[in-house]
Amino acid sequence: MKDNMENKKDTNKRQLVGEVLDSLMDRTAVIKVERRFPHPIYKKFVTKSKKYYAHDPENKCNPGDIVRILESKPISKLKRWVVVNIEKQAVK
Repeated sequence: MKDNMENKKDTNKRQLVGEVLDSLMDRTAVIKVERRFPHPIYKKFVTKSKKYYAHDPENKCNPGDIVRILESKPISKLKRWVVVNIEKQAVK
């Protein structure tokens, strides 16, 4: 019963996919998430980006990686996201 409730909690949390900009801090990665939407008046597609600080417990993220992040409780002053997995490794 309890395991089922925990799975339900995770489905309510937001998940985003973005590119790692920086991972020089210990167990922290800076993720850039882009979203595209049509302009309300001109109907041209606009790209907006936002940076998120995400917790990376194993320090596996490298700049250029595409990662999936999950919303979580506040970990520090700026970190409210956790890296779930690396979708695509950066080419070295």
